[in-house]
Amino acid sequence: MEKTICPADRVSDVKEYYFSTKLREIAQMKAAGADVISLGIGGPDRPPHPSVISTLAQEAAQPANHSYQPYVGIPQLREAFADWYKRTYGVTLDPLTEIQPLIGSKEGILHISLAFLNPGDAVLVPDPGYPTYTSVSRLVGAEIYNYSLTAENGWYPDFDLIERTVPLDRVKIMWFNYPHMPTGTPATLDVFKKAIDFGRRHGIVIAHDNPYSFILNSEPLSILQVPGAIDVAVEMNSLSKSHNMAGWRIAMLASNPQFVQWILRVKSNVDSGQFRPMMLAAVKALSLGSDWYDDLNEEYGRRRMIAEKIMTALGCTFDPSQRGLFLWGRVPDSEISGQALADRLLADHHIFITPGFIFGNQGDRYVRISLCATTERLQEALGRITH
Repeated sequence: MEKTICPADRVSDVKEYYFSTKLREIAQMKAAGADVISLGIGGPDRPPHPSVISTLAQEAAQPANHSYQPYVGIPQLREAFADWYKRTYGVTLDPLTEIQPLIGSKEGILHISLAFLNPGDAVLVPDPGYPTYTSVSRLVGAEIYNYSLTAENGWYPDFDLIERTVPLDRVKIMWFNYPHMPTGTPATLDVFKKAIDFGRRHGIVIAHDNPYSFILNSEPLSILQVPGAIDVAVEMNSLSKSHNMAGWRIAMLASNPQFVQWILRVKSNVDSGQFRPMMLAAVKALSLGSDWYDDLNEEYGRRRMIAEKIMTALGCTFDPSQRGLFLWGRVPDSEISGQALADRLLADHHIFITPGFIFGNQGDRYVRISLCATTERLQEALGRITH
């Protein structure tokens, strides 16, 4: 008798990523002739700056640029990240010891988790929040404690409530993300200070995910602006949204030398570095001036205006102070749920928006619209709904 092969237990603890399954459904609809307007995923639809693309092409033509690269990234890239942080946030980082390039922030979530969490350790995850915080925590065998973010509390953590209800002696990491995805809640130095104080008092790593600080946001902030934050915080940043380089997988983390070294021990056993021409092109991207961000945000501003009209046409309400690549709206009381509205919109109008439940229980009565579609497609979606 043949013995049945079974997967590891962790495979049963996670589901296929929501967008992975939904995109298959949309692909089937398109194959059947449907013109589906996708307003679901936050993948920038515009290219990087032309100089970034030309740098990649020129460097890729050099025969010496195709070998393995350092696990810590090339010095030029670490220095460019450090300069970017100094110019943008006023934060001084040592490019040699306090910066680690990543193959995307999603990879960084796994590396940070593997570096700090033993099986059975606890982790604080925002609800609503980026689903990967939850799935990666499950993959590494951590116990998850969700901390609720609510409209009533401005979508910020209630640290007093967390201290009263969670066994913090078991918590090793708190996942934190402002400007917040999916709600678009802006970052504030006050909430950053509270998070750092919380982490210091309880010996918890504050893992701050910061990819949206440049999108529709005139005051980019870093949690590392808080004095002493680097002692307990790890901040990730990315070129995916800020420089239209999502498919390039160029990101970084910054923290104190000890934390960076622990994370590097994990990372160096998982990948073999990044493609040198991409790193050199990223250096070029990081040197771009304010004109790049101004042009980027002018376009997103035009798209946001139409997205707000779509939300209104759907009967949803939203906070106009939101930042980032999305618009988060509460569905009307007449709707069963955000998922019901999203499913009906896809079936009746061939428009795909994201139901808020995928980000946690607190998102059940919400939907999210991505700004990563042209004004023409957004206007067409509005027309389908209103006519």
